[in-house]
Amino acid sequence: MPLTELLPLLHLPPQPEAAPYFCLTTLYSFHRTLTIAKDHQHSSHVPGDPESLALSALAWVLSDQSRAERLLSLTGLTPEVLRNNLTDRPVMAAVLEFLANHEPDLVLAADALNVTPAALIAAHENLSG
Repeated sequence: MPLTELLPLLHLPPQPEAAPYFCLTTLYSFHRTLTIAKDHQHSSHVPGDPESLALSALAWVLSDQSRAERLLSLTGLTPEVLRNNLTDRPVMAAVLEFLANHEPDLVLAADALNVTPAALIAAHENLSG
């Protein structure tokens, strides 16, 4: 998935023509990561809860273009579904199921999120139930 299709998920405010695409593409190309700011004062999630793990896992998946494309291809999710239903339990469960079904990604995601693979599996089971 091209970065330009992922940008609407970030809910950026309107900018001059192509400005956010140029800036984020340049930053992404240089750093190979995107940072999504979160307002912690209004969050109902605590670190380590199933929802937070799922959202963190999604951010990790989307950090790699080929992995993001595989997520969309295998789960049937679309950028629109992610944007409009990001915090729905079935969507978050689908993200974690995607990782659970491919052990190399599960292990890499767990390492990147500083949790165990079992914690991601438990979060998936919690969100699926």
